[in-house]
Amino acid sequence: MGTPEKSDNKIKKGSDINLKDPSLYINRELGWLEFNRRVLDEALDKTTPLLEKLKFLCIFNSNLDEFFMIRVAGIYDQIAARVFEASPDGKLPEDQLVGIHKLARPLVAEQMRCLREDILPELEKEKIHLLNYSQLTEEIIVDIKHYFDKEIFPVLTPLAFDPGHPFPYISNLSINLAVIIRSPEGEEHFSRVKIPNILPRIIRLDTINEKCKMEFQRYGIVKYVFLGEIISKNLDALFPEMEIIESHLFRVTRDTDVEIQEDEASDLLITIEEGLRQLRFGSIVRLEVESRMSKKIKETLLENMEISEETIYEIDGPLGIQDLMIIYNLPLQHLKDSSFHQTIPQVFEENDDIFSVIKKKDVLLHHPYDSFSPVVDFIRKAAHDPNVLTIKQTLYRVGKNSPIVQALIQAAENGKQVAVLVELKARFDEENNIIWARALERVGVHVVYGLMGLKTHAKAALVVRREADGLKRYIHLGTGNYNATTTKLYTDFGLMTCREDIGADVSDLFNFLTGYSRQKNFRKVIIAPTNMRKFLVEKIEREINVHRKNGNGLLIFKMNALVDPEMIRALYKASQAGVTVKLIVRGICCLKPGVPGVSENITVISIVGRFLEHSRIYYFRNFGDEEVYMGSADLMQRNLDRRVELLFPVEEPSLKDHVIHDVLETYLKDNVKARIMKSDGSYSLVKPDADSKKISSQIVLLPKKYQKAAKLVK
Repeated sequence: MGTPEKSDNKIKKGSDINLKDPSLYINRELGWLEFNRRVLDEALDKTTPLLEKLKFLCIFNSNLDEFFMIRVAGIYDQIAARVFEASPDGKLPEDQLVGIHKLARPLVAEQMRCLREDILPELEKEKIHLLNYSQLTEEIIVDIKHYFDKEIFPVLTPLAFDPGHPFPYISNLSINLAVIIRSPEGEEHFSRVKIPNILPRIIRLDTINEKCKMEFQRYGIVKYVFLGEIISKNLDALFPEMEIIESHLFRVTRDTDVEIQEDEASDLLITIEEGLRQLRFGSIVRLEVESRMSKKIKETLLENMEISEETIYEIDGPLGIQDLMIIYNLPLQHLKDSSFHQTIPQVFEENDDIFSVIKKKDVLLHHPYDSFSPVVDFIRKAAHDPNVLTIKQTLYRVGKNSPIVQALIQAAENGKQVAVLVELKARFDEENNIIWARALERVGVHVVYGLMGLKTHAKAALVVRREADGLKRYIHLGTGNYNATTTKLYTDFGLMTCREDIGADVSDLFNFLTGYSRQKNFRKVIIAPTNMRKFLVEKIEREINVHRKNGNGLLIFKMNALVDPEMIRALYKASQAGVTVKLIVRGICCLKPGVPGVSENITVISIVGRFLEHSRIYYFRNFGDEEVYMGSADLMQRNLDRRVELLFPVEEPSLKDHVIHDVLETYLKDNVKARIMKSDGSYSLVKPDADSKKISSQIVLLPKKYQKAAKLVK
């Protein structure tokens, strides 16, 4: 990162400032909403391909759902429990809730405006039409009615609400019609009709109408109608002899953060399963309604769901728009980011004996630019290699149809000793992980579910192999999950090595996870909650001391989130001492850069692009004796104190040089997708100099033959 230079070594006058002052912190929840705003900005960016814009709108909506289900639900829980403890930025739970609604509502409105005014008109120009009933011909309406009678009507269940029928239960994230009907006697009644999630949310008309089929085959015209609108226009079939007064869609979001009392759970797997069944009964934290819904229906919903008016979000557009990803999946590559093929590192192309490759030299994989297939091959070949005795691995999120899990099953069937830690508490992946845990147990794999009170988030695989000179350990350590699908979408690193010291550490880690080991001292790897917090603080303090003696101190941290107050204070102290601190934080950043006397030497950028920036890298200049660590942990209390996390060093000189100069420096030079954080928590695009070349880091990191197609300069 350059040649060290002398400095005046003077500590800033602000070094005596109280670094716990709430004014020095960004609220975590509002910081997250600012991150989701940056996701929305990708949809608003004119240079983003059309279907990618739609994708970002869907991601924005899905993110917001999760935010309400977990974070907002947690704030409501605090209020219900009469918690009066302020967050590091000084906000009480009620204050945070007000701030969330104040910031979230305009974002939702902008999302809908983008869909209505930008994306849908552009889709129509590309022969993709999302129609309402007023745009349909009589012929199409007749065919839709036939489709309704045959495919939709049989699965609908209208639920009445009157003295003889209690208000129906509304499940989490379900889309429903609130219907007001009038009987022949003039009495008005409320009924709820759930939009069935077993049917496509939007219906392709070429599948039910011959003319639309011809238009699609001859001209490539694709037409859709929302399932909810089809049902709302055919309600007379559900309520014969009744007059339909009005009907409007609504959607509820519930608390889905299941509390597991592990010390009282004799079987954690069964407890998690029961918790999953209970998720749909969580308290309601948000009610989304069509903006044209009448006051009468809104009052009925609020009263009977026992929620306050502040929970209502009026939506001027379709509810739950992530269902529009079905349009993104159309085979229209010219409306998406340019395609590229993941590369296989040349060292694996030249030698198909993966163990000899790793034995010769450490290998660093950078996904999605590098293929995940060497990692899958590593486990597959271990499963069939007669010299392999043992395979141990942590699994957090592996997805469906996992080739990694299939390989572990084959290994057990081939007589290998296989031990797997499956994290059942991986939020929103609990069901998948239960399925895999049972499949692994059926073939004799030793399956453990982690440590009491801690999630195991570390990414590690260990293969023990008998060789001529004795037993040899082969290791894979990563920053991301063992998920072959997400490695095509997320940026992550994986180190493959057979270094003895790292191998011994990983063996100790698995003994810690599966047995009663209380190992605290490791040779090379850093483990949370054992020693990671202490390690990082000490490294920052070392950089301060080195800078005072020699100048030119530099820290570069890349992560998903920076929330932990102690780590923020350590970085503030580094800045006050004159150390340059460069942070690349994709998501929440509670640190305020550029505050006089506190953080003038800190810059924060965030990059949201076609890939989800997921890798964590911690760089310390150390007066030229540079150190690079990677791993699974962000700088959050949960990662440092309540999870099993792992950081590993990148020590092989060429690999370390690659990470510093080819990766980190490229991110820091980004002037296309990078947004720089201001001290008030807002972000703005980095403005390139008039004569400087435009650099989009994710495109620069693509294999060179794909960079031109990806339009590096836009």
